Amino acid sequence: MAAKINDAQLLQLVEAAIFAADKPLSADDMQATVLDEFNVSKKRLADTLQQLLQDYAGRGITLVETASGYRFVTKPELSDYLAKLWPERSPRYSRAVLETLSLIAYRQPITRGEIEDIRGVSVSSQIIRTLLDRGWVKVVGHKEVPGRPGLYATTKEFLDYFGLKHLNQLPPLPEFQTLSLDLADTVVTTGELH
Repeated sequence: MAAKINDAQLLQLVEAAIFAADKPLSADDMQATVLDEFNVSKKRLADTLQQLLQDYAGRGITLVETASGYRFVTKPELSDYLAKLWPERSPRYSRAVLETLSLIAYRQPITRGEIEDIRGVSVSSQIIRTLLDRGWVKVVGHKEVPGRPGLYATTKEFLDYFGLKHLNQLPPLPEFQTLSLDLADTVVTTGELH
């Protein structure tokens, strides 16, 4: 027989579980761990999570849902002030790493050769290794062409790190970038601008 838990206790337990977890916590994870001895329906848990989202909406800490689950984060507008708590800087990534990651995120699945064609320069093995080691990208298959190059795509860890639930939450590319890519395709294809 499942133990009973009232709404206030459920709210506290879910809040504490998300706070204590070292990674985003999904509703399924909660039901399989901290809520396993209670009879808590998916709807009741979803209502509790909605309540927490509302409770933290106007505070310095907010609850966000990422691809892997829920986690607490500080408000982005406070980051400059909070950075003073950690004098060591976050790792800085080169422009080449960030361009490669962006191409994978927006054009996935994509091969290393396709990335090189778009960037116009070769992609070093170190760049790919950095992204793989961070867990932000993975090989999701192989393109059926000679050499069968790996197809790269982003991971849940990528979405979690950047606080996204789905890829469709990526910011839109600036229109001028799309226009310049279209113009470049026109020049390559026809040899002149139209």
